[in-house]
Amino acid sequence: MDPKYQSLFTPWKIGKCEIKNRIVLTSMGGTSIFGWMEPHHFDKEAANFLLDRAKNNVGLILPGIAPIRNVIGGNWLYKSKSSFKHLKPFMEEIHKTGAKMFVQLTAGFGRSFAITKMMEMLASNKVLGAIAKPFINIDQLTMSASPNPNRWSDKVPSRAMTIDEIHEFIKAFGKTAKMCKEAGVDGVEIHAVHEGYLLDQFTMKYTNQRTDEYGGSIENRYRFPIEIVKEIKRVCGEDYPVSLRYSVVSKTKGFRQGALPGEDYVEVGRDMEESKIAAKMLQDAGYDMLNSDNGTYDAWYWAHPPVYMPQNCNLADCEELKKAVDIPVVCAGRMTPEAGAKAIAEGKIDGMGVARQFLTDPEWITKLIQGREDDIMPCICCHNACFNMAHYNGVANDQDLSDTAGMARCALNPHTMQSKKYKIVPATKSKKIAVVGGGIGGMEVARVATLRGHKVIIYEKSDDLGGIFVAAAAPSFKEKDKELIEWYKKQIKDLGIEVKYGVKVDDVNKLDADEVVVATGAVARRFNVPGVEKTVEACDFLLGNKQVGDNVVIIGGGLTGCEIAYELQLQGKHPAIVEMKNDLIAVKGVCLANSSYLREYFALHKVPVYLETKLVSVTDNGVKVASLKENGKEFEIPADSVIMSVGYRPAPVAQEGKHVHLVGDSAKVGNLRTVIWGAWDVAMKL
Repeated sequence: MDPKYQSLFTPWKIGKCEIKNRIVLTSMGGTSIFGWMEPHHFDKEAANFLLDRAKNNVGLILPGIAPIRNVIGGNWLYKSKSSFKHLKPFMEEIHKTGAKMFVQLTAGFGRSFAITKMMEMLASNKVLGAIAKPFINIDQLTMSASPNPNRWSDKVPSRAMTIDEIHEFIKAFGKTAKMCKEAGVDGVEIHAVHEGYLLDQFTMKYTNQRTDEYGGSIENRYRFPIEIVKEIKRVCGEDYPVSLRYSVVSKTKGFRQGALPGEDYVEVGRDMEESKIAAKMLQDAGYDMLNSDNGTYDAWYWAHPPVYMPQNCNLADCEELKKAVDIPVVCAGRMTPEAGAKAIAEGKIDGMGVARQFLTDPEWITKLIQGREDDIMPCICCHNACFNMAHYNGVANDQDLSDTAGMARCALNPHTMQSKKYKIVPATKSKKIAVVGGGIGGMEVARVATLRGHKVIIYEKSDDLGGIFVAAAAPSFKEKDKELIEWYKKQIKDLGIEVKYGVKVDDVNKLDADEVVVATGAVARRFNVPGVEKTVEACDFLLGNKQVGDNVVIIGGGLTGCEIAYELQLQGKHPAIVEMKNDLIAVKGVCLANSSYLREYFALHKVPVYLETKLVSVTDNGVKVASLKENGKEFEIPADSVIMSVGYRPAPVAQEGKHVHLVGDSAKVGNLRTVIWGAWDVAMKL
């Protein structure tokens, strides 16, 4: 192991509970030991996920949130005796690894509960709402500190919790924590004065307008989480560790308005001054650790940082918080082992929180210890499978990708939380497999097929591997994408997979193979308008094949177009976006943390965005467009260059057949998740 990581592997204590190292697997939706968005039960898939990470040297495990009261059916968790019955033997297995585990208990979402079209219908129709109430009680799920607008939909406002309901929750926390203790769980974490969840809505002035003992002064606003920890300590004893999920600074300007890194703004939630006072109060009340980051659902990119956010984006604020308390502080948010180890060694934080990297590579700590860093499959912060909730016209989308509904999956690693469906099964007969195309899809199918025992040859027409993903990884903020390409190249080399470079396959029937996998990707679409030949294709720009001027119009406001505009703005150029739909990134399956960052970045930096606008022609001086909102009224946008980014269409060199299989974008244009999971689907059939 590199000596710079040594501090990550030193023991520490949370209260009287000793943890063997400083790496904390932080909670993710979908990894709940009691099930996710479903009736309470002991979730065996989540248990296997957590135990596998425990066997790979994690110090402290925090499973996904466990609702004190069931989302479906509204039953209290402490009444689910069977769930805790299975929890006890599971804790014995966790302890054999040397890891410790705290169960994260949540009061709920309040105004942050993600609303779907169906829920809007139930909320607006009293008859249907009454029929559905025994199964999904929207009034109960969305109740908040005060009447508040929902994060996702104006059609489902939140009501204020009653004092009796608050007291009922406090008692339920105590009863549930006691059952966790009796099952051998090392501690509990209270969720959360963090990210704008229900308890956090009580602590922040902009979501708490109460005039009773739970509103007004800072003591009153933090009373709910303080009474929870006191109740748990009363029931479980003072020595039973209780952590708090805590957002240091809210980074919020208002409802559905976050504050970007470096932005000058007025905080409506918790600022650093209040945070230090509150943290001391919470410590004095009995909390033994603050598991910290930043943000709210209104500033989601802080709590779930996409690739556009800086690495270690919450570290400076967590270090500042540490100065105010004596209890351990854990920092999460795109943390790198280098930064985490340094901050721990200097006493600025006590633990490093990591979440999504555990989805991508369960063995990453083991590989770090063994000095095999280049074998760690990197998380690229895409949210394509772990957190693909979208925000489009104010509603959390009902996802088309039903196999990711449980969240906590991984675009790069299908085995994660799907261990029965996606696992390496040795082939009954070794075959000769020809893979046409060395992009991500081609490399993944070659890798998995080889692991199954097949003999694979990749035919790549260029002189390098990576395919169109090389262009996707080109922007300056896509350092993790570049690492992923290098990871794939190393795996192909280490597995001894032959690659024939500079070979363009036109006829798959001429290949000496039992099975052929076509992974030739897609080609760019273009609008057939006058002057289109003057445009620059998105890939040509990203690869550096074509240069652009200072004033650039991007045709297409999807994810690629927006990322190009973002890169141009970072370069000091002046982009403008033209999009036919009524929103940017108006597709399902793109996480709000990603899309809202880009939308808000463009608004802050005054990047012109023309929605519901159609390209008419490309001229020597820019583009002529037509406003669909104004009956086709035409106007011109001046530009030095025009980039075309309007999507792709499949470009297979052969059609599907008995022994010919299509993978990735050559089958259907999608995202990295569909490409990699599709590659597994094909590789497991070969």
